[in-house]
Amino acid sequence: MGTVLGAMRNVRWHELQHAYGSASQVPVVLSRIAWGDAPNADEALGDLGRWIGTPPVFDSTAATVPFLWELAGTDTVRDRAGVLDLLATILAAGNDGHPAWTRAAHDAVAAGRATAARLAEAPPRTASAPAGPSAPSVRGAAARLLNAIDGHGCPACPSSVPAPAPAPAPSSAAREA
Repeated sequence: MGTVLGAMRNVRWHELQHAYGSASQVPVVLSRIAWGDAPNADEALGDLGRWIGTPPVFDSTAATVPFLWELAGTDTVRDRAGVLDLLATILAAGNDGHPAWTRAAHDAVAAGRATAARLAEAPPRTASAPAGPSAPSVRGAAARLLNAIDGHGCPACPSSVPAPAPAPAPSSAAREA
């Protein structure tokens, strides 16, 4: 593996679970998304979505999300819009039995907000340049994900908006009036 997905070897995948059991095969599937031909990459993205992104999320979901962000930001990945859509699916998913997994997965998606903003705002490519990070489908998926991140709120994730301060108690002068 080159620098793309190089840090996957630092994750103890065999200790994590996805919807169908051990997450030990997640690195293989991520590699297929990164370097596979169109049919293999599409199949791998679908598999990964069923493993970690369909409700509920699992402990492997949060470990996988940083690599999805890496793939979304890599020009050579064939279906970056699909990767961004999977991130949005993860943000919308949860696991009532494991709120910590939900929070970790949602925090991992939110941590990539800067990448989503960069992809959503990239100017269109010129006719002489191949469609890359600014392809319309990538820009659209990134914009949708950015809106989902900014508007996210669920029971497992406390709101980032501070609660309003309580009203001050009336002064003694106001109480006597």
